[in-house]
Amino acid sequence: MAASSARAALTSIPLFHEKLRKSNRILAVCGAGLSAASGLPTFRGAGGLWRNHNAVDLATPEAFDADPGLVWLFYAYRRHMALNVKPNPAHYALAELARKKPGFRCLSQNVDNLHVRAHHPPSQLSLLHGSLFSLKCTTCPWTDPYNTADPLCPALAPAAESSPDPTKPLPLLDPSQPLADIKESELPHCPDCKKELVRPGVVWFGEMLDEQMLEDIDEWIEQEPVDMVLVIGTSSFVYPAAGYAERARTEGRTSVVTVNLEITGKDWESMAEGDFGFEGDASLLLPELLGPVIGEVKGEEEG
Repeated sequence: MAASSARAALTSIPLFHEKLRKSNRILAVCGAGLSAASGLPTFRGAGGLWRNHNAVDLATPEAFDADPGLVWLFYAYRRHMALNVKPNPAHYALAELARKKPGFRCLSQNVDNLHVRAHHPPSQLSLLHGSLFSLKCTTCPWTDPYNTADPLCPALAPAAESSPDPTKPLPLLDPSQPLADIKESELPHCPDCKKELVRPGVVWFGEMLDEQMLEDIDEWIEQEPVDMVLVIGTSSFVYPAAGYAERARTEGRTSVVTVNLEITGKDWESMAEGDFGFEGDASLLLPELLGPVIGEVKGEEEG
């Protein structure tokens, strides 16, 4: 097949729709690009700094041990940002696909809770990296699965402030403005053991993902062949999420579908016959791509 014909097949929406209608077992692997259209920064690549700190460097147990006040401010800011945006049409499209296709399973690396707010059926959603809105003790078993207090405590109030001058950066985000020193005694402490600090219920770099969740995903993949894998808004660098598309592939049956703002030449070259690639904003593309199954997306949060 000529290169131009091959690319046309990879990007053919009618051919994709034909495959989608026939697909029953569908896996989606979602990354930060899915929530970018809602107004949330990805903190990866260009612009991935927070007050001149590499955001990835703040997402470690070592960073929390060294400066829990700084790390909590970073996560309090992310909580505030997530609470002040809404799920976009892509979140609602995936939630509706779950309702229309019982064999659909969504694995999300996002911690912003937008899948949940879009009413994605919980039994068909795995939050690989946890949630900004769950809390846990750094030592004892205490957890709070859903906490939306903003700010979480008075010391973290700067993370919930709005800029008095829209033309200037928020003081919290201006590295030229020093942060007030936050003492450990001012941060949230465990209400159960009464001694240790509370931390965000996210999976930091260097930590293991929930073992039971991973076992459930493995069991689902191994049950029966997967018809389609949707890879949405992710560069597929972080494992284990990055490996699920190929693990779920059954040669000659499974279509791997990439939906991303940018699809690299290497990505195009790696696509097999029957795969698809759609370049652009997932919030615009997914409602169109999934339309024959889900109909018109009408997503509104409940109060």
